[in-house]
Amino acid sequence: MTHTMTPVKRPSIPKFRAPLFNRPVLVRIAAATALLIAVLIGSGIASASTGFGPYAFAANSASRSVSVIDTSTGGIVGTIPVSGDPFEVATTPDASRIYVSLGNPSGIAVIDTASRTVIGTIAVGADPLGLAVSFDGARLYVANQNSNTVSVVNTSSNTVIATIGVGTLPIGVAVAPDNGRVYVTNRLSSSVSVIDTASNTVVKTITVGDAPWGVAVRPDGKRLFVSNLQTGTVSVINTANDKVIASVSMWVPRSIAFGPDGTYAYITNRLMNTVTVVDSSLHTIVATIPVPGGPFNVAVTPDGSSALVTTRAGGNVTIISTASNTVTGTIPVGNLPWGIAITPPVPPTAPTSV
Repeated sequence: MTHTMTPVKRPSIPKFRAPLFNRPVLVRIAAATALLIAVLIGSGIASASTGFGPYAFAANSASRSVSVIDTSTGGIVGTIPVSGDPFEVATTPDASRIYVSLGNPSGIAVIDTASRTVIGTIAVGADPLGLAVSFDGARLYVANQNSNTVSVVNTSSNTVIATIGVGTLPIGVAVAPDNGRVYVTNRLSSSVSVIDTASNTVVKTITVGDAPWGVAVRPDGKRLFVSNLQTGTVSVINTANDKVIASVSMWVPRSIAFGPDGTYAYITNRLMNTVTVVDSSLHTIVATIPVPGGPFNVAVTPDGSSALVTTRAGGNVTIISTASNTVTGTIPVGNLPWGIAITPPVPPTAPTSV
C-alpha cells in the first residue's frame, strides 16, 4: 500500500506593482504576509514555531539513521545518519532540536532540525532508552536501562545536571504538562517512579502490572496511562493521588500516545499486529485497528488527524486516520524502525472529559 495523504494546496502570494518604498504598499505587503502565515498555520502546512511542517522523525535501529517525513505529504524529505543504533526520539517544544537515544555506543544524539544534522552527543548512563523533554524545553529526561537511573539534561548546555536512582530496568519516560512531575516505568520492578522535578528526587513509587513499558500523560495532566507487557493490561492512574483507578485488558500493549484533545489513547500491540484505541475517560476500547508488520511506537499529529506507527518487521511508518480508525497508507523508512516523534509535539490542553 502506498500513502494516500492529500497534499494541502498552498495559498499564492499576492502580487504588488507599487513602488518599492511606497509606505502604504509596504503596509499592505506586511498585512498580506501576516495573512499568508496565518492561513498556512491554520491549514496545517506550517506551524507557528517551525515554518513548514509538521515533520515526523523515525529512528531506524538497524540502519543507524533517522528518517524525516513531511506529514503534510507523507513523503521522505531527509535521512539523518547517527553514530549508534537509534531507539527512542523526543523533540523540543519549539521543534528546533531532536534527541535520539543510542546504543552501541550508548549516548544521546542531538539533532538540529533546521540543518538535519547531528550537532552533538550527550554521555548519559548505560543503555539509554526512553526519553522526554519538558514542556518548557528546559530539561531532557533519559531512562538508563542498565544503570537503573534517569539522567536530567540541561537542554541549553546539553549537559547532565542530575542523576536520579529509580527502579530496575527503567524503560519509558513521560513529563507532566505543568513540568512538575516525571513518570518512569521500571520493567523489572513492575512499578512507576514519580520524580519531583524541583528536587530531582523520587517522591512516590506506583505499583502497576508486570513489565511496564510505555507511559503517557493525558494532555490535561489528569490521567497517566501505563502499558504492562506481561500482564496484558494498561493501568490508568489518577495523577492527583497517584492511584491506579482502572485497568484495560489487551494483548501485549507497548507504546502509548494521546491525541491533542486527550479523548483517545492509541496503543500499539506488536505481537497482535494491531493498534488499540481507548477512550481515556470511560477506559473502554473503542477500536482495534489491524496494522501488519509489528507495530511498535506511535505518535499523533498536532492536528489530531493521523496516528503514525513504526512497524519493526515491515520497515515502514503506517498512517492511521483517527477519524475512521483505518490504515490509509504506509511510508517505507529504514530497517527495524523503533521510535517516532512529530514536531511540533502535541501541547498541553484541557479536554472537557474527566
